[in-house]
Amino acid sequence: MRRILLILVALGLVAAAAGWAVTRPATVSAAELAGLTGEAERGEAVFWAAGCASCHAEEEATGEDRLVLSGGRQFPSEFGTFVAPNISMHPEAGIGDWTFAEFVTALQEGTSPEGRHYYPAFPYASYRLAERRDLADLWAFWQTLPASDVASLPHDVGFPFSIRRAVGVWNLLNLQDEFTVTGDLTEQQQRGRYLAEALAHCAECHTPRDALGGLDRSAWMTGAPNPTGTGTIPALTPDELTWSEGEIAAYLNDGFTPSFDSAGGHMVSVIRNLSMLTEDDRAALAAYLKALPPA
Repeated sequence: MRRILLILVALGLVAAAAGWAVTRPATVSAAELAGLTGEAERGEAVFWAAGCASCHAEEEATGEDRLVLSGGRQFPSEFGTFVAPNISMHPEAGIGDWTFAEFVTALQEGTSPEGRHYYPAFPYASYRLAERRDLADLWAFWQTLPASDVASLPHDVGFPFSIRRAVGVWNLLNLQDEFTVTGDLTEQQQRGRYLAEALAHCAECHTPRDALGGLDRSAWMTGAPNPTGTGTIPALTPDELTWSEGEIAAYLNDGFTPSFDSAGGHMVSVIRNLSMLTEDDRAALAAYLKALPPA
């Protein structure tokens, strides 16, 4: 019996060590990004496509105030309430002292400069698909943004979700390096897919999730419960969203539906972002949505 107990203890220690190893926060080294430089002008378009201001600027901010990424907006979920941090260029309150490698690590691995997992309320699982040239451009634009000394607020997440190391298990289950929608897509649809799946992270709201909060990719863009607990977020598949490509592109520009209704809720901020893109990019997003498989 003692030998059996010793064997069980040894197996438990091995399993714990293996679990600790596979859930460690991943990083991107400076060497992987060597020689990659960005252009701030191009980075502004990436900024708006990625929706950074929608979460990190003040909720009622307009115009230039949407470039002040002081954080503070709250996002309730069944796992707790997540609070957007200050990601302005302030060196203490924000991310002004980060390196480019730390910036890419956060966006594509979900790891902080201190080596801790971010919660996946931060859509790094989508940004993981972004081209690093675009991230270099985004980082160049970031250097031009104003600093804010507003302190970040803590998340309100209870046990066991407060165990950050456990996010490593979530990453193992949910991070992937391929687009969800595949097949014979046109160049325009491929551009729309990149914008929708990598930068604008549309599926983070419009796709249902499993019990652990991972996206149900078998029901891609088929709508989802609103995490606030009120109402639902609509499906974007062509069997449900029956607007024409032109009508979708127009809505992404001005927020008005074909029936002269207007966007509401969080979508108002999304429209503000997408209206900053080129007409071709909004058309590409529309073409991608019409290429989605039906629910």
